[in-house]
Amino acid sequence: MEGITIGNKKSKYPIIQGGMGVGVSLHNLAGTVSREGGIGIISTADIGFKEDDFNINPIGANLRAIGKEINLARKIAGDDKILGVNIMVAMNHYKEIVEECVKQKIDLIISGAGIPKELPEYVIGTNTKIAPIVSSLRCCELITKYWIKKYNYVPDMIVIEGPEAGGHLGFKKEELAKNKPKLEDITKEVVNYIKEIEKEFNKKIPVISAGGIWDRNDINKFLNLGATGVQMATRFVATNECDASKEFKEAYVNAKEKDIKIIESPVGMPGRALNNEFITKVYNEKCKVEKCYNCIKTCNVNTTPYCITNALINSVKGNVENGLIFCGSNVSKIDKIVSVHELMQELFN
Repeated sequence: MEGITIGNKKSKYPIIQGGMGVGVSLHNLAGTVSREGGIGIISTADIGFKEDDFNINPIGANLRAIGKEINLARKIAGDDKILGVNIMVAMNHYKEIVEECVKQKIDLIISGAGIPKELPEYVIGTNTKIAPIVSSLRCCELITKYWIKKYNYVPDMIVIEGPEAGGHLGFKKEELAKNKPKLEDITKEVVNYIKEIEKEFNKKIPVISAGGIWDRNDINKFLNLGATGVQMATRFVATNECDASKEFKEAYVNAKEKDIKIIESPVGMPGRALNNEFITKVYNEKCKVEKCYNCIKTCNVNTTPYCITNALINSVKGNVENGLIFCGSNVSKIDKIVSVHELMQELFN
């Protein structure tokens, strides 16, 4: 079973750990996944929430924390391993965040929650590779053609996130309710399209399938469909090394299928999360936003039903009943917390 090649590095296994914010996938989880043979991903979403000045200087705190987290992850993984970041297009200061990650010589940037049109502009001439997140063949074609036309730049990787993924979803709410697109079908379409791009530009472009992938059988299925690898996030939450609180992880262990809910996020996209007291409250009454962190381009402090930054920080710190807990569609299958090493052994050995 082949790994995933990024630049002059190659992972042992064909798996990427999905980026999870705020604070769920930081240096400890990402560094350990990379050390164990996968590709670890740090989420940059409000990454500086632990910094002393985050409340008064969130962008400064976030930019400062990026370097700290990448350096700590590298100490765990080793310089020969692939390490990446996830950056949401919807974030304010997107350009500055990307440039800081490039300055830190990150191997890979995965970018979604919007269309990363200008991303090549910030990495051309560097060793950092970039991968847009797409939810359809149409989206993949749009980004690829735009990058080629404007920058003469072909994506270094394509990440397909299907409708069973966790967190923000690139589908309309009605698409998630019935006749959901199948990740298998999207994968086949994107793989066939990318094969033509590879021939035209003489460049290998890994295609990664994500969303609802649980075990070795799922991994094999998408590899057999032509994907280079898979991205998995939910299962990595229930690991000792995950950067989230014990309470956050236990919420995954205790989750039942009936607890999974599609919500509307201030980002302007539907999202998959665990139904809890917080979700019930924001659906019944608007939560007053006391402090704006200016994090999301699409969020209006006067109309948003809640502050997504506070909601995510609460949950990752352990205040799970007053926080937002994003999850994937298979969260109810999790019944214990294991080490990253044990999980990787289960998936690949």
